[in-house]
Amino acid sequence: MSAEDTPEGDGGDGTDTDRRPEELADRLEEETERAVEEFDQRLVDLLSWMLDTETRARIYVHLRQASHSTSEEIADGTGLYPSTVREALAELHDEGIVERRKRESEGAGNNPYEYAAIAPSDLVCSVAEQVQSELNTVFNLDRHLDSGERTQGDDAEPVTITVAEGGEADNDDEGSTSADDAEGGDPDADRD
Repeated sequence: MSAEDTPEGDGGDGTDTDRRPEELADRLEEETERAVEEFDQRLVDLLSWMLDTETRARIYVHLRQASHSTSEEIADGTGLYPSTVREALAELHDEGIVERRKRESEGAGNNPYEYAAIAPSDLVCSVAEQVQSELNTVFNLDRHLDSGERTQGDDAEPVTITVAEGGEADNDDEGSTSADDAEGGDPDADRD
């Protein structure tokens, strides 16, 4: 087969030479947008778990992108109803997840509150403290019920959750056991 016999647009090496750079750029842009949207949705799902609702997660994300926004600006940016935003902001403020201050303006009139979300690392620490507290309540249930019976966990230290900065975990394994160790099972037993 000669060079003249090759299919149109094929440079002989199987590549498509007729594709325009604009088409490739458009396709790359579409794939990038899809990946970003998928990442954003996964982030919102995670934050929804941490903050209890998708509404609160969307407000948190908006405030991380546009700090010091008013409730009206947040409603416009998230597509949520203004009353829903105000209610969620009040809860988030009471929980210490968002901070607020009066917006300064030159003229007379209404100076609305503007809101800013705490840093993600502070949010993770807050959630970890809440989970730790709830676990301690469960593990120390006998004490809370005044059962009078002494259980094995009475002398145990409470559950402690540590969030390491910089993404590195604390490697101090002293006194810790995995679920497999506690059950006496082989950690690889269920793997195929």
